[in-house]
Amino acid sequence: MKLSVVIVNYNVCYFLEQALLSVRRAVEKLGQPVEVFVVDNNSVDGSVTMVRARFPEVVLITNRDNPGFSKANNQALRRATGEYQLLLNPDTVVEEDTFRACCDFMDAHPDCGGLGVKMLDGQGRFLPESKRALPTPAVAFYKMFGLAKLMPKSRTFGRYHLGFLSPEETHEVEVLSGAFMLLRKAALDHIGLLDEAYFMYGEDIDLSYRLTQGGWKNYYFPGTRIIHYKGESTKRTSVNFVFVFYRAMVIFARKHFAPGRAGLFSLLINAAIWLRAGAALLERLLRRATPLLLDAGLIWVGMYFLKSYWEDNHKFVPGNYPPQYLTVAVPAYILVWLTSAYISGAYDPPVKTSRVVRGIFVGTLLISAASNFLDAWRFSKALIILGGAWAVAAVVGRQLVAHFAKHRNLRLSERRPKNIAIVGSGPESRRVRHLLEAAGVQARVIGYISVAPVAVRTETPLASPLPEEPLGELHQLADIIRLYALDELIFCGKDLAASQIIALMLSLPSEPPVAYKILPEDSQYIIGSSSKDTPGDYYTLEIALNLYKPQQARAKRLLDLLSSAGLLLLAPGLVWFQASKGQYLRNCLAVLLGTRTWVGLRHMAPSARAVPAVLSPADAAVSSTPLNEVTKRRLELLYAKDYEPGMDLSVLWRCWRRLG
Repeated sequence: MKLSVVIVNYNVCYFLEQALLSVRRAVEKLGQPVEVFVVDNNSVDGSVTMVRARFPEVVLITNRDNPGFSKANNQALRRATGEYQLLLNPDTVVEEDTFRACCDFMDAHPDCGGLGVKMLDGQGRFLPESKRALPTPAVAFYKMFGLAKLMPKSRTFGRYHLGFLSPEETHEVEVLSGAFMLLRKAALDHIGLLDEAYFMYGEDIDLSYRLTQGGWKNYYFPGTRIIHYKGESTKRTSVNFVFVFYRAMVIFARKHFAPGRAGLFSLLINAAIWLRAGAALLERLLRRATPLLLDAGLIWVGMYFLKSYWEDNHKFVPGNYPPQYLTVAVPAYILVWLTSAYISGAYDPPVKTSRVVRGIFVGTLLISAASNFLDAWRFSKALIILGGAWAVAAVVGRQLVAHFAKHRNLRLSERRPKNIAIVGSGPESRRVRHLLEAAGVQARVIGYISVAPVAVRTETPLASPLPEEPLGELHQLADIIRLYALDELIFCGKDLAASQIIALMLSLPSEPPVAYKILPEDSQYIIGSSSKDTPGDYYTLEIALNLYKPQQARAKRLLDLLSSAGLLLLAPGLVWFQASKGQYLRNCLAVLLGTRTWVGLRHMAPSARAVPAVLSPADAAVSSTPLNEVTKRRLELLYAKDYEPGMDLSVLWRCWRRLG
C-alpha cells in the first residue's frame, strides 16, 4: 500500500463530498494502491449516509460521540498500512497530481518524516500557515501580541509563518499544518501517533516537533497546491477558538519546554488568551452595536434641538426643562424607541422603512403611556411625539446613507442582485441555474463560459435562445468579468480539473474582486468561501425555515424569557404536577439563560443555530397510537417551516405537565 489518506469529519457533509471527489481523482493519477479512511465524529448532517452512497471504496469509521481530532485520526492510523500516511482536512480540495508529486518527493528524500504543501484559501490567496516555525516563547510572544502581523517578513518577528521564506520554493521547516500533513509510516512507528491530550489544535505542532526531535526532517513543498476553506471548521473569529487554540499551546509548552521556561510561557499565553478573547468579544459587540449607537447619538442631538426650539417658542410655562430631561428622560426614550425598533426588525436585512416606523410608533405609545404614571417625569407629550418622528427620520436617514455608500442607490429594501457567470459546459450550466433557482439565491445568471473552444457561427437564427450561447472562452475570462461586472464565478467540477480551477483563481486579476464557488461533480452543493477567517458557504436545495428568520428568532427568545419568568413565579403550585420537580426548576433557569428553549427540534438533525429543546411540537400531537420517528420529524419540519410564536404557546398549554 503506497498511501493511506485519513479524513476526520464533523458536520461538514458538503465539504467532505468535495474533498473525497478530489481525492478520488488524485488516486487515479497516482496509479498505485491507496486506502482512504473517513472517521466521522458523530455528525448529524447526513455525512455517513453520503459517504456510504457515493464513496463505497472509503473505509468508514463512525463514532458515537466526538472524541476529538487527535483520537479520531489515531483510530484510522492504527489500521492504516500505507508507506505514507496523509492527514487531510475535510474542507480541502487537492489537485489531481498532488498525491503523485508528494509521494515522488518523499521517495527522493528518505530523511523526510513529514511534508506540507502550498495551501490557498477559497479565493486563491496563499495561506501563510502552509509553513511555520516552532512556537518558542519568543515566537509565540511576537505572534500573540501582533508583532508578527506588523512585520511578517522580518527574520526576528515574522518567524511564526516564516514570512521571510519564499512560498514558491521548497524549504525545510519546523511545523506542518494539520490540514495537509503527509507522514512517513516508518517515522510514525518511531515517534508514535498524535498526542490525544489535544482535543483540537496543537496536535500538528506537537507531532511536527517530535518528528524533528526523532531525527526526521519536515519540508514545505510548493510543487502542488490545495484549497483549504479553513474558516468552516475552525470558526476562527469566535471567542471559543481563542480559548481552545491558545490552551493547546499551553499543553505544548508544559510538555516540551523546561519547567522554568514553561511557567513563563504559560503565563504569557494565558495573558494573551484573555486579551484576545476580550478583543474578540469587544469587536463582535462593537460591530453589532455600532448602528444602534449611531442612531442613539443622532436621536439625542435631534432631541436637544427640539427641546431648545420648544422652550423658546411653544412651552406653556416659560423657562427651561430641568437638566434631568436630557440626562435621564431622553436616554430612556431612546432606549425604548430603539429596543422596540430592534424587536420590530428594523435592523434585520433587508432593511425596510415600515419596520422602523412600526417599531418607533409602538415605542412612542409605550413612552406616552408610561409618562402618565410618573408625574415627576412628565414633561411634554408634544416632544415625545416630535421625538418619535425625528427618531424615524434619523434611523431611516442613517440607513439610507449606509445603503448608498455600499450599493450606490437609495432603494433600501432592494439590493442589486449578484451577477453570476458559470464556468463549464452547457448541461452543467443548466444544472447550476436549477440549483440557484431552487435555493432561492438572489442573483442574475449572466451566462456561462465554455471550457471548450466555441465554434464560429455563420449565422445567428433569431429563434436561438440567448442563454444557450456562451459568453466566451476561458482565455477571455478576465475581460468577461470586467465587461459584465461579475460578482461571482461558479466553476463546474465535472468539466474542470481541480488544478485548472486553482490555476484560474491565481491567474485572474484581484480587481474587480470576484467571489469563487465550485459545484462538485454530481453534487447538490455549490461551495465557496470569501476568506480564511469566514465560514465556508454554500447554496443547496434546503427549505427556508421561518424558525430561523431573525424576527421570529427574536420573538421566540422573548417568549421564552417571559414564559420562564412566569413559570418560575408559578413554581410553588405547578411543581407538584411535574414528574421531576428539580428538573422543572432547572429547565426554567436554563431557558431563562438561553441555554435551552421550551419548544424546538428534538427529532430532526439539529441546526448549528438551534439550542436544545425541552419539548417537541410532536409532544403536543393527539394520536391514538404512538408516533414513529418519521412522523415526529415531519411534524417538526412543518413547525420550523411555518413557525409563529403562538405555536410555542399552544405546545406549552397542552404539555404543561411535562415541563420537567
